[in-house]
Amino acid sequence: MTEVQRLLPVGATVQVVEMPPFLKTADPMPMLRSANLIQLHEQGVVLQRRPLGTYSVQFANGIFLIDGKYLAAVGSQ
Repeated sequence: MTEVQRLLPVGATVQVVEMPPFLKTADPMPMLRSANLIQLHEQGVVLQRRPLGTYSVQFANGIFLIDGKYLAAVGSQ
C-alpha cells in the first residue's frame, strides 16, 4: 500500500484488514475504546469521509472513526 490512500466512497462496504490499536467513537464527544469491539475481517459501511484519511464506519457494535489504512473495500483483495 502506498502513502497516498485510495478514497473509499460513502456507502461502500468495507472490512477491517488490520486491527487498529484502539477505536475512537464517532460521537459528538469522541471517546477512545478498546479495539476488541470489532474483529479482524469484520464488515461495516462507510458513513462519512473525515479529514486526514479517516472514515466514519458503522459496524455491528457501533460507529467508529477508523484510519483508511486499516480498511479495504469488500471485493478489492
